[in-house]
Amino acid sequence: MSILIIRHGETAGNANRVVQRPDTPLSERGLAQAAQLGTRLAESRIGRILASDYARAAMTAESLSAATGIPVVLEPLLRERNFGELRGRRYDDLEVDLFGPDFAPPGGEDWPTFHERVDRAWSRIRQAASETADDLAVVTHGLVLGSLATRHLALDDETQAVMGFGNTSVTIVDPVPPWRVWLLNCTAHLDAPADPRAISGI
Repeated sequence: MSILIIRHGETAGNANRVVQRPDTPLSERGLAQAAQLGTRLAESRIGRILASDYARAAMTAESLSAATGIPVVLEPLLRERNFGELRGRRYDDLEVDLFGPDFAPPGGEDWPTFHERVDRAWSRIRQAASETADDLAVVTHGLVLGSLATRHLALDDETQAVMGFGNTSVTIVDPVPPWRVWLLNCTAHLDAPADPRAISGI
């Protein structure tokens, strides 16, 4: 049994570098990526799917649900960091470092508030994993993945600095302490051969 932590598929906001709103859906490319993810994991032993209730994550999870027959449970703790009044604005138009360590977006979450919420999300993930006989799939967002990777998961020396996660990337974690990561940020399914059974990694 493992924990599979997955980033959502691509959106127009990702492609155009826009601070995203909760209702931002997957783009056509993102829908295709989610379908490829579903193909990759269709034969895996997923017993439960948790997902952020933001549209892009929920849509990605629904594609996985369609491939596996496992229903999606929405979990608000898995939402992306709230950037408040900056949502909908282009990165290039901002005069602040959106990811600066001391930056607090107006009407949104500063880093300590965000990390505290991710801590609670991690507790929820651990609880769900303990209650699931097969694999637990968790569909969430890039900054949530970054917080988990740097603050909760056991990474080797070569990967500790990894912060970027590709759309529909799969990260696989042991379900018990020290929460060892044995597959990180894998998007092999996006360059998959014609036979999905030939994809390695899971």
